[in-house]
Amino acid sequence: MGEVGDDVQPRSYWRWKKQDFFPEESFQNWGTYRFALLQTRHRFKDRLISRSNDAEEIGELRKQSENDMKRCLTWWDLTWFGFGSVIGAGIFVLTGQEAHDHAGPAIVLSYVASGVSAMLSVFCYTEFAVEIPVAGGSFAYLRIELGDFAAFITAGNILLESIVGTAAVARAWTSYFTTLLNRQPNSLRIHTSLTNGYNLLDPIAVAVLAISATIAMISTRKTSYFNWIASAINTAVIVFVIIAGFAHAKTSNLTPFLPNGAKGIFQAAAIVYFAYGGFDNIATMAEETKDPARDIPLGLLGSMSIITVIYCLMALALAMMQKSSEIDRNAAYSVAFQSVGMKWAKYLVALGALKGMTTVLLVGALGQARYITHIARAHMIPPWFALVHPKTGTPINATLLITILAACIALFSSLDVLAGLLSVSTLFIFMMMAVALLVRRYYVKEVTSKVNLIKLVIFLLMIIASSMATAAYWGLMPNGWVGYTITVPIWFLGTVGISLFVPQQRTPKVWGVPLVPWFPSLSIATNIFLMGSLGSKSFIRFGICSIVMLLYYVFFGLHATYDMAHQQDKLKSMKIDDDNIKQNAGP
Repeated sequence: MGEVGDDVQPRSYWRWKKQDFFPEESFQNWGTYRFALLQTRHRFKDRLISRSNDAEEIGELRKQSENDMKRCLTWWDLTWFGFGSVIGAGIFVLTGQEAHDHAGPAIVLSYVASGVSAMLSVFCYTEFAVEIPVAGGSFAYLRIELGDFAAFITAGNILLESIVGTAAVARAWTSYFTTLLNRQPNSLRIHTSLTNGYNLLDPIAVAVLAISATIAMISTRKTSYFNWIASAINTAVIVFVIIAGFAHAKTSNLTPFLPNGAKGIFQAAAIVYFAYGGFDNIATMAEETKDPARDIPLGLLGSMSIITVIYCLMALALAMMQKSSEIDRNAAYSVAFQSVGMKWAKYLVALGALKGMTTVLLVGALGQARYITHIARAHMIPPWFALVHPKTGTPINATLLITILAACIALFSSLDVLAGLLSVSTLFIFMMMAVALLVRRYYVKEVTSKVNLIKLVIFLLMIIASSMATAAYWGLMPNGWVGYTITVPIWFLGTVGISLFVPQQRTPKVWGVPLVPWFPSLSIATNIFLMGSLGSKSFIRFGICSIVMLLYYVFFGLHATYDMAHQQDKLKSMKIDDDNIKQNAGP
């Protein structure tokens, strides 16, 4: 078996007792649960102001899994995981859609804008992953800097979006597979008499999810090997698309370059941003990385830099092959190659998209399960899902939870390929990560003075409020400029205020985000700006998800984490008392 915590005895992995799901004092019987509900206000206040710390996340919480995950990944594995998690159907679908509807040939600038925003978020993730190499990713980082409640709401939303997004990608896998067979998209689905929108059952999508999850559960290392192969094939297809595209390019197709002005560029940027989504899954693998301080910066920053260049080249190649008004919204590259006499290329494009979606599902199965694992370690969901299998070194229970939920959605729902990804949740959590980084650098409990804490809060509010005002003004008056003369200087003053009047309390030991506070502040501004460019449906969905998560937190997660935290405090006090007794007793 793997390493077991000091006070945890080796037990069978496959067990189903109540104590494995509800071990907390609040859930022992109805009486204790009623008492816990009566204490909701007090407990909520306690959890709202309480924060975790690096040592607890890295050490104590990992004992909840009973067995350690295997450290088997290098920077090379993480680089390819970066390719596998990010390059999917998004680049093949969104590019044509947004070039046709909003940006025109300036779609390349949309990818530049969203790429810059994504890279700023990558910087923040990298510093946290190096300093806190645990499986929880953004959940663990936010829990340390902003507390349990903020971590639960943000991580919960991104997790729900990931589940629905995984189901959507699995459905799209079936559609692209039928293209390779030269058949209609729904020809392999089962037609039923159910309600429209749920009447096309997709057993192939379920099978693909099951296969991906099985590979992920068997071994992280073997999953990496498979990802290398699939990503290499996908990369070869992308290289072909770029070379063949530029070989048939016409500069005349770039005119007019800005058919809808700057508004079109940023509208498209808010959508194509999600072609960069998935890199946060790499941060959740820090616990399985051999040398996090070296491997994570190389893997994350290296892969995302190359991906940004690839996306821009692919977008430019498409824009130069066809007039933006003639680009097909649903099969942009296939139709573009057909228009230049390369009809056979549509099968190659379909193969590239298929391979890309396969790796997205594969890496998603890894990353999302590790989110679940660390959330369960904190007892926000039953700790049974935190268990790591002693032989495989993988969180099988957490992987099964994600796979079963996604498979249920994929079987019935006729979701579009990106329906689950086009949400404000992703941008929201990336914005929260930038806020958390500033808090980490400038605030240390019991070290930072009250005056400096107040300054930090005021300047952070100035940055966030001015960014929201800029986004709102852009949405209401895209051709105006007067409002920016107010909002942008306020953002600038807030950032300068942190830089000049709040002393840094923590310096990264190995690797850190450069130009702090400017880079994190700019990340806050760009993420909020892109959020403001999304439609109202995204915000409605975000609100619904947040309400559902809040109800779950109030009736379960709050009480479980409260009991968990105070139980650990008692154990620490007992350990200190024992140490004092031993010291007083002498040799």
